[in-house]
Amino acid sequence: MNILVTGGAGFIGRWVVDRLLKDGHHVWVLDDLSNGRIENLEDLRNHKNFIDFVNGDIKDMQILNLLFINNFDICYHLAASINVQDSIDNPRMTFNNDVIGTFNILEQCKSNNVKIVFMSTCMVYERAWGEVGINESNEVKPASPYAGSKLAAENMVLSYFYAYDLPATVIRPFNTYGPYQKTGGEGGVVAIFLKNKLAGKTLQIYGDGNQTRDLLYVEDCARFVVETGYSNKVNGEIVNAGLGEDISINELAKLIVNDNNRIQHIDHIHPQSEIPKLLCDYSKAKTLLNWEPNFTLEEGIKKTEKWIKTTKLL
Repeated sequence: MNILVTGGAGFIGRWVVDRLLKDGHHVWVLDDLSNGRIENLEDLRNHKNFIDFVNGDIKDMQILNLLFINNFDICYHLAASINVQDSIDNPRMTFNNDVIGTFNILEQCKSNNVKIVFMSTCMVYERAWGEVGINESNEVKPASPYAGSKLAAENMVLSYFYAYDLPATVIRPFNTYGPYQKTGGEGGVVAIFLKNKLAGKTLQIYGDGNQTRDLLYVEDCARFVVETGYSNKVNGEIVNAGLGEDISINELAKLIVNDNNRIQHIDHIHPQSEIPKLLCDYSKAKTLLNWEPNFTLEEGIKKTEKWIKTTKLL
């Protein structure tokens, strides 16, 4: 197939591109490199089926008009402003990228009959209660403009499925980590903790550290993303993906450094946007896609630490 990946130079996008190439598809990538890095694609761009990288913005209609001439079968739409703290500080930018940008992609998909897989987020959910995981019918709570923008875009994507019969799927991966994730301020907690561990620095935890996360290894996430595009069973559906286990940030820090003297609690920058408990129920993905994670948290952390030790992409 001919496939477009927006945000394909990003952390998860890079792995989606890798998976699609391995599956034998022709791949185009659109990314403005505001968050992604061209270096993420360095080992993929020489692949015979990597057709083109376009450095461009999903808000630029001229670029989209030219790009969609290529008769795509699927558009994996991952391009977005993804930082929760940035969305609180600058909600307009997040809204423009995540809602207006998604609308532009939807219009192109509608005009060219291209299936869209829209990457949303677990951050739209309120919280998990007890040991029961969050499923797709759980309450949502847009506690940040990032979550609010993703919910708005989700509704637009599903409206095109109902109003125009456009093949469309909304996916909500839980907290994804692994190689190629940034290890700085915009990175995920696993990458930041591992980088600080290897640098001999203290691991800093926002708040009391009792908040939990369901941590999904990136190769499992990319396989989920790609397979939602292949299946008609999830058209018009919202689908979760996660490990199905949660861990507190305190426990995660101890798992990574095993030294309480190297763990420090600091004040939360935006405590109002914190979700106390994230635990995924991925039974819908298992039923409809036969998908489930292959990597344990311990395996994923080892693979990520090994990558950080050997890479220059920090």
